[in-house]
Amino acid sequence: MSGQEDTFISHLVELRDRLLRAVVAVVIVFAGLMPWAGDIYDILAHPMMQALPEGTRMIATGVVTPFFVPMKVTLMVAFVIALPFVLYQAWCFIAPGLYAHEKRLGLPLVVGSTVLFLAGMAFCYFFVFGTVFSFIAQFAPKSITPAPDIEQYLSFVMSMFLAFGITFEVPVFVIVLVKLGVVDVAKLKEARPYVIVGAFVVAAVVTPPDVVSQLMLAIPMCLLYELGIFLARFVTARRSEAVSD
Repeated sequence: MSGQEDTFISHLVELRDRLLRAVVAVVIVFAGLMPWAGDIYDILAHPMMQALPEGTRMIATGVVTPFFVPMKVTLMVAFVIALPFVLYQAWCFIAPGLYAHEKRLGLPLVVGSTVLFLAGMAFCYFFVFGTVFSFIAQFAPKSITPAPDIEQYLSFVMSMFLAFGITFEVPVFVIVLVKLGVVDVAKLKEARPYVIVGAFVVAAVVTPPDVVSQLMLAIPMCLLYELGIFLARFVTARRSEAVSD
């Protein structure tokens, strides 16, 4: 009993150390980026500024909002930059408790899901924002001057980043389901019509009420589902080879 308690305490100590290292890494990157917090927010706001009428600026309605919003954006960027080190600390903590075959599956899934999430954010920033903001600006009445609040803009951007980041995880979800034996490739193909309908329903819920943004979320979701089915075939093939051996 004493040995189990010592092992549990040692795991807690290691978890604390790993978390502390990850937090310190994010803080160091954040401190290095702080002098350029305003420039970082300007980069994030660039798609919106491109869609606004010439000479129009975004506004800040709160007293401390011009300070805290760029800090929040900089902290988000610092976390993304430090993410490889954070994931490395997480992997070092859980890897000793995994079997060899779990390690072979776990590491590619962690790396792949991270890359796909960042790819979803990049797709949203470089392709979706500019298209959606320009589309919305075309319907703005001539009698008003759009002046988005920076805090509301940050909230919108974060929700869109999250939506597209999770959407790009679809191939990982599909592969995990096949690997665990929950479904097979044949059932995934049969579920294709329901997935397409579900993709448009999800897009209608999590995106602004315009057709462009909904299509730009639903269509990649469907394509990524097809990619997941394609990759799942290799998982099934490897499982069959392992059984035959």
